[in-house]
Amino acid sequence: MRFKRQQHESRTPELNLVPMLDVLMTVLTFFIIVSMTLTLEQGVNIDLPSKDNVALPEDAPEPLVIVLNAQGQMVVKDQPVSSDQLKPLLQTYLKANPKGSAVLQADQQLPYEQVIQLLTDMKAVGGDRVSITIDQ
Repeated sequence: MRFKRQQHESRTPELNLVPMLDVLMTVLTFFIIVSMTLTLEQGVNIDLPSKDNVALPEDAPEPLVIVLNAQGQMVVKDQPVSSDQLKPLLQTYLKANPKGSAVLQADQQLPYEQVIQLLTDMKAVGGDRVSITIDQ
């Protein structure tokens, strides 16, 4: 008995790409979700002092309160002040009161950028003797 040799055709194996695409889509989805959650958590962490633990020195003069109202106008001692007048006024107060400080009291409805810009300008004059109020 003679066996016929069967000729096997050499075929290239077929690759099933569906499982590999499933894994790639899962990894891509994971990175998209992680990148979205990381970009949403932007902000500045600050610890605000409470009213209970504030200790003012006994010989400290009354602070110079600069009010920034809802219209964006600066008011010092019930008098409107322009931004050009504020710097000399602040310098005069800080020279006359070496232990004094200047406090910015801004309206809560104002844009954050406007408040920070004024606070930055005040700090350029008064340094660490300038602060902002948290309650009105």
